[in-house]
This record gives sequence, C-alpha cells and structure tokens, in this order.
Amino acid sequence: MSDNDSVAGWLAGRLPDGLFVAAPEVQVDREEITVIGTISPPDLDEGADDTARRQAEAGRIARFRESTRDQRIEVAREAEHRFDRKVAWGIRCGESSQLFTHLAVPVMTRLRQPQRQVLDTLVAAGVARSRADALSWCVKLVGQHTDSWLTELRDAMETVDKVRDAGPVVD
Repeated sequence: MSDNDSVAGWLAGRLPDGLFVAAPEVQVDREEITVIGTISPPDLDEGADDTARRQAEAGRIARFRESTRDQRIEVAREAEHRFDRKVAWGIRCGESSQLFTHLAVPVMTRLRQPQRQVLDTLVAAGVARSRADALSWCVKLVGQHTDSWLTELRDAMETVDKVRDAGPVVD
C-alpha cells in the first residue's frame, strides 16, 4: 500500500462526516500531506456574471476556512503525528480553488554555467526576483507541459511499489 493510499484511507475514516461533498484528493510527498476537498458552490441567479460567481466562490471558501479551522487543525495534528509530515489544506468550490498554508521546501541543486545563465536571464528580464524564483518558475512550467508524462511515470512507480510489497520477505 502506498503512502498516498494509507493517508487517504486514514483520512476517509477520520475526517468529520459532511466536511466535503466527496472524498478529498490527497497528495503525499516526503515533507507534506495536501488534502484538497470540494465544497458545494453557492447558489447564484442564472444571469450572474463570471466576476460575481468568482466572488461568491471566494466568499464560500473563506467561510469554510474559518468555520472548519478547529476541526482541520485537530485532524492535521493527528495526521502529522501519525505520518510524520505537515498537513496542508486546499478547497475547490465551483470553478475556484485555493490552497491554504503549505510548505515551500528548500531544495539544494548544483547547476552548471549554462543552466545558471538561464536562471540569470529570467531574473534580468524581471520574470523572477531571484534564481530560486526562476528555478521554481521553470519547474512549474515543465510540470504544466509534461503533466500527462509525469502522471504516467507516477502510476508506473506505484505499480513497482505494489509488486515489491507483494514479493517475498527477506529476513
């Protein structure tokens, strides 16, 4: 069983009933568990424009965040103790989404001059404030353009984990 499945299963039993309209999406990495739940969108008149809809959804998300804070903190503390990772929360409401407090983890890397020049160009052009911001921007861009490939790779890695778990135990 993967960390993702283990955490999602535990959350399915631990989250208060009715907190979300469906089971939340759970994302797990080495440092953080992100729980992204869906809440029902506000009822609006059929003639409401996009701005009104976005504002109503933002208001619904803000209300949810404040009214469930104590419940979410309690679940997060238990999960952090159980899984040894921080917990972040995100909400989807209609076409809007918001990620609440989440980690920004420093990552050490060694880059050769051509890669540093790419980062420095992004900084000089005002695309990023620093090399760290430029590198973050590059990672996001690659993630957007290779999403299907990364999904396929993650699925393959899960399959490898399942095969390993089903294999013989060596003492």
